Amino acid sequence: MAKQQDTKKLFEDLSGAGKSIGVLTSGGDAQGMNAAVRAVVRMGIYVGAKVYFIHEGYQGMVDGGDNIEEASWESVSSMLQVGGTVIGSARCKEFRSHEGRLKAAHQLVLRGITNLCVIGGDGSLTGANLFREEWSGLLEELVQQGLIDEEAAQNNSELHIVGMVGSIDNDFCGTDMTIGTDSALHRIIEVVDAIMTTAQSHQRTFVLEVMGRHCGYLALVSALACGADWVLIPEMPPEDGWEEHMCQKLSENRADKKRLNIIIVAEGAIDCHNKPITTNHIKELVVSCLGFDTRVTILGHVQRGGTPSAFDRILASRMGVEAVLALLEASDSTPACVVSLCGNQAVRLPLMECVQMVSAYVSLIFCRSFENNLNTYKLLSYHKADSELPNSSFNVAVLNVGAPAAGMNAAVRSAVRVGIKEGHKMFAVNDGFEGFYNGQIKEITWGDVAGWTGQGGSILGTKRTLPAKHLDKIAEQIRIHNINALLVIGGFEAFECLLQLYEARTSHEDFCIPMCMLPATISNNVPGTDLSIGADTSLNAIVETCDRIKQSASGTKRRVFIIETMGGYCGYLASVGGLAAGADTVYIYEEPFDIRDLQSNVEHLTEKMKTGIQRGLVLRGKSPPVLQNENSNENFTTDFIYQLYSEEGKGVFDCRKNVLGHMQQGGAPSPFDRNFGTKIAAKAIQWISRKLKESYKDGKVFANTEDTACLLGMRRRTMAFQPVVQLKDETDFAHRIPKEQWWLKLHPLMKILAKYKTSYDVSDSGQLEPVTRVRPKKAD
Repeated sequence: MAKQQDTKKLFEDLSGAGKSIGVLTSGGDAQGMNAAVRAVVRMGIYVGAKVYFIHEGYQGMVDGGDNIEEASWESVSSMLQVGGTVIGSARCKEFRSHEGRLKAAHQLVLRGITNLCVIGGDGSLTGANLFREEWSGLLEELVQQGLIDEEAAQNNSELHIVGMVGSIDNDFCGTDMTIGTDSALHRIIEVVDAIMTTAQSHQRTFVLEVMGRHCGYLALVSALACGADWVLIPEMPPEDGWEEHMCQKLSENRADKKRLNIIIVAEGAIDCHNKPITTNHIKELVVSCLGFDTRVTILGHVQRGGTPSAFDRILASRMGVEAVLALLEASDSTPACVVSLCGNQAVRLPLMECVQMVSAYVSLIFCRSFENNLNTYKLLSYHKADSELPNSSFNVAVLNVGAPAAGMNAAVRSAVRVGIKEGHKMFAVNDGFEGFYNGQIKEITWGDVAGWTGQGGSILGTKRTLPAKHLDKIAEQIRIHNINALLVIGGFEAFECLLQLYEARTSHEDFCIPMCMLPATISNNVPGTDLSIGADTSLNAIVETCDRIKQSASGTKRRVFIIETMGGYCGYLASVGGLAAGADTVYIYEEPFDIRDLQSNVEHLTEKMKTGIQRGLVLRGKSPPVLQNENSNENFTTDFIYQLYSEEGKGVFDCRKNVLGHMQQGGAPSPFDRNFGTKIAAKAIQWISRKLKESYKDGKVFANTEDTACLLGMRRRTMAFQPVVQLKDETDFAHRIPKEQWWLKLHPLMKILAKYKTSYDVSDSGQLEPVTRVRPKKAD
């Protein structure tokens, strides 16, 4: 234990006293930039540094004057939910010249700004790095021209640069997601979902153009998220004859009684002869070859607009805090770095390595990074004739277990179609294991799952029933339908179910088949994975509601809202939702609190009401009744907290209470949940196929080893299949949560950004990594 404490690194050891940080946004705007600016400002002020807004990007740095303004804590209030960038962004030709950079250097030295946080694309970050490389020479010129003295040059001798990538195109090498991409996908999917209803009404074909001149990420991922019939992206120009293939695919889909067709085109799509592929060309092609009623929709700048998604707010907040830490730790030998996301982990990468790989190897890099998405899309979209499919003679059953979670249907659709592609017969089980032992099992075909990606809830139906009391009946149904493998999609109950079936193998040979579980629960409380299908959709529902509530509170002034979220004993929704919504306080089971904490929080809000920010937001994770012999705050219910705040805040603020309830489980799944469910289900079926081949001997399947009953989850940077029996030791079964939860490291960030003094572990930070390590090797 002492050793762990010795290696633990706290950010309290890092001081920003005497330092000045400038933050600017440059290039195209992207949703979430404001959240990043807010995080930089508040974290910078928190550690004792001065932080300056640089308005209008590099142009504001060159012009100086009022464009460079010291930021206060209150000046970034209400920025979190605003799209675009409130400090402005502009293209600056002058900064590209030596004279322009000399002017910019002069403006920074006048204010003692030697730390720059640049939020933009590769062009903006390249300019920042060049500025840093020239810094010493620029200072010498300023001294020679008499604009600054030797002392000023000495005091400002080092310029440190940290970048964050803000771009809706996700076109930067070294990060899995750029700030703004997820929000742009939200805008695209909202439009596609709306178009689908009118297209179905009239049996129409819609051709949608989305942004992406050199990068087809938005087109490809939105095609996966909506189940588009065809997608065209610049990274993979179609071969000659693609027109006939596309029309044949559209015709086959219409023959299968599909009432609409969706074609998604990236604005930079080209054919193999480098000739642009336009939406009008595709429309004319479909009309002339098939005679289908066809419409074109160009989304344009709507993709850049609107409020940022929960994912982008959390990503930008994490990146902003990490950027300040990187600046505090920077030295003259530290290269400029860019803060990136790898899997579920924030990493620092050499800025110029990333930029050089983007500029020199753009086509190669992006083809590799798109491989998983592209292969998954192909698996799900192109339905060969039954005679062309392999015949595995295996039967695979799919079922949902536990509470419904948005994205379950996308996972089922993916599993069914990939299973059929693998040659298996796919069986759907209705109503979980309750339906299983009652025989509610039937074969499900390719066409049966059409249009499932955008549907919320669980079309198959789901129950919380565990199999332990019905093992004989379930085994009988496995024999009747000759089930050779099982895919269970669900939450903590699904994990318990797989454990029970695995442990029953000793008494029931019928359970000696490959079994895989996909985590799907809004609570995100399943061991073995950082993220679960459905949690992102739920976070967006919470954040959207909190945005409206904050607006209401701002209008009435001096009002505090107490919001109760779902999650059981797991505080993920409350804590991470609080970070995304800009909450003042979050109460969760994992962090015990008492009456002194409550009183301190009331006093904190009282002080806040004396500033220009006269509203408050408090989130409370709803824990079930406490189990016997457990020492926790079962008496501090949402009602109690509401009554306490109401009483203690009299004369200063009034209180309102909202219980979000089951609205957190409903609604159309977010793009993230659609794609996450789609990709991990495809991966799970391919794993099942391998295990079936490995365990098929003497005319039957027999799988009884630990590694044939697994959970597929994201662990930091990789997707991993983990035997469920090995996850038992990582699980707190009494409270239905993992013993260690990665997101608890984010909880202090919410407190810091709400101006609470707290401890923050930065042990994972500070390591500059080579770009080649960013993409993890493929897991099993």
